[in-house]
Amino acid sequence: MGMWGKVIGGTVGLMVGGPVGAIAGIMLGHAADRGDFGTVGTHLRRALPLDSARLAALVGRRDQVFAISVTVLAAKLAKCDGPVTRAEIDAFRRYFRIEAAAVPTIGHLFDHAREDAAGFEPYARQLAATFADNRVTLEQVLGALYGIARADGPINRLETDFLGKIGLILGLTQMEQARAANPSFSTGQDEDPYSVLGLPPGTALNTIRARWKQLMRENHPDQLASRGVPAEFITRATERVARINAAYDQIKRDLTS
Repeated sequence: MGMWGKVIGGTVGLMVGGPVGAIAGIMLGHAADRGDFGTVGTHLRRALPLDSARLAALVGRRDQVFAISVTVLAAKLAKCDGPVTRAEIDAFRRYFRIEAAAVPTIGHLFDHAREDAAGFEPYARQLAATFADNRVTLEQVLGALYGIARADGPINRLETDFLGKIGLILGLTQMEQARAANPSFSTGQDEDPYSVLGLPPGTALNTIRARWKQLMRENHPDQLASRGVPAEFITRATERVARINAAYDQIKRDLTS
């Protein structure tokens, strides 16, 4: 069993408090360990009266913050323009690689989040604070949310406004938000190497080198893993490292030839 079952099951008690919450948390924790989620749905539904906007602030581990936050953000995004569709749910499961055994439990949290009257902002702020040292993860989360929004058709105004607010709360630059919104943004054979490094043309080589080193520290898979980035996003970071290196090599060749 991967991250999702253990994280969600282990944090349900924090959502409810008191004896009922403790019992529900214990039951779901055991279910996660056994991979047996089918017997706890009824208990989970009874154990979610607390305003879920408090949850992200209560959990302390990065994987917990990530799992809870992206589930709530995805649920509220899916609902912001009307009824949640099966295509949106399937896209959420695909983008965040939810294990089959964990789907029922994640589904209950998803359902609770979309019906909860609390706003999405606390979760976005908690995610931004937890991964402030890892902009790659924040950009990829926003990109996944854009993918979920596209799952049932073109992104509409309500979804655009919602995603724009999340991008601002996450502290992403306009370029980072553009990359998240459009997977083909600034890619391909004619990709501007300066854009990849986030620098204007004509920047001095020593500044370019310093920027390259900074981006390598921020994006290198080993560094991301050590900072608690979910494994789901490590592969994408590897691809970004390749682009950063290619851009730096091209600029060096152009400036020294």
